[in-house]
Amino acid sequence: MEMEKKIDRRILRTKEAINRAFLELFTEKELEQITINDIAERANVNRGTIYLHYIDKYDLLDKCIEDHLGKLISFCSSHDLPPEVMVVEQDLMTVIEYVGDNYLFFSAMFSNHRSTLFRDRMLEFISAGLKVKQDKQDVNSGIDKELNAQFMSSAFVGILEWWIRNKMPHPPQYMADQVRRLFEKNEVYSLS
Repeated sequence: MEMEKKIDRRILRTKEAINRAFLELFTEKELEQITINDIAERANVNRGTIYLHYIDKYDLLDKCIEDHLGKLISFCSSHDLPPEVMVVEQDLMTVIEYVGDNYLFFSAMFSNHRSTLFRDRMLEFISAGLKVKQDKQDVNSGIDKELNAQFMSSAFVGILEWWIRNKMPHPPQYMADQVRRLFEKNEVYSLS
């Protein structure tokens, strides 16, 4: 039993080293220019070790994106509040803190020219969450819910992208407050 825990930790450390190496390279080069040898060398592992965990660099990218978006989903759906209570600022704070804590990943995703896959998946994730919150809130603002969710998610992802590309010039709490205010001011998201 104890041996399994040690193996799990080693596997976890190896995968973290591979992911970190990949993301560092992804901020430096386009995906097509990155080789498995580059990743292995940077992570200080053998090529075969990478292939034990990932099919190829595209699978590695896809799993990185899935992992981070999955964590965001779990953070935002973990509130034990009644459906009618809107947790806008807490949700914003949770997402922004997570993005800041995982700067390397988000910086790589937002800075690389081939990151449309990530951006599209993040927009889809945020839009879906916003639609659920809108349905629970059941407010008739005269704005189509789908268009509202698309507008809000595009604005939010754009702000996150600006924040990351500018090396997080403001703390997460400030960003969450500002985004909430922007949404309220523009009657995009009602807190009532």
